Amino acid sequence: MSCNCKECGTANCITMVPIFNSLTDEEMMEVASITTGKKYDKGELVYQAGDKHQKLYVIHIGRIKIYRISPTGKEQVIRVLGPGEFMGELSLFSSMPTTDYAEVIEPCNMCMIDGTKLKELMKRFPIISFKVMEELSKRLEQAENLIEDISLHSVEQRLAQVLLKLADSNGQVILSMKKGDFASQLGMTQETLSRKLTLFQDMGLIRQEGQRIIKILDLDRLNDIHMN
Repeated sequence: MSCNCKECGTANCITMVPIFNSLTDEEMMEVASITTGKKYDKGELVYQAGDKHQKLYVIHIGRIKIYRISPTGKEQVIRVLGPGEFMGELSLFSSMPTTDYAEVIEPCNMCMIDGTKLKELMKRFPIISFKVMEELSKRLEQAENLIEDISLHSVEQRLAQVLLKLADSNGQVILSMKKGDFASQLGMTQETLSRKLTLFQDMGLIRQEGQRIIKILDLDRLNDIHMN
């Protein structure tokens, strides 16, 4: 469902994105002038594998799951994006169809920037190109770190590591996605995740509270699993 700039907050959307935060207000308004807004409901696909969208998508409100599907039908979550983050950047530099799916997991207001016109702005404001490259480098590093974790660390070590990373100061983890998506991001099946969470709970390391809340009960022992 399309919406006007006021409803979707197009100008505010642009100011939220790190790749544009070095621009002046006037330059940001130029970006906003080539941007349209659209609302998406939970479960909708923003784009899918095979599409040639030639747009940069910026999330103003809501969250998006980026994933791929293997030839056997297995879903692999690549990342989950929230307000101020962007996707579709590879389509700006390649004429090849996208290989990813982008699915709404929380109702979204999306800002869509015309790719052809954005590339013209990149020529005038090279800082945008450098910022995009910086973000792509971060995502490549994250992908390489995941490959390393899967190759070198056990399922228990990876799970302990991410629980420690996500825990707040009170030792509470609130999952921002379904456990199936969480498991996929960790490179494991949902069944494996459930078994390992149950194991950690039986060991007295954690307590599961509902579907998305995990309370860490023994930080030191969990850290030992992560480190050993």
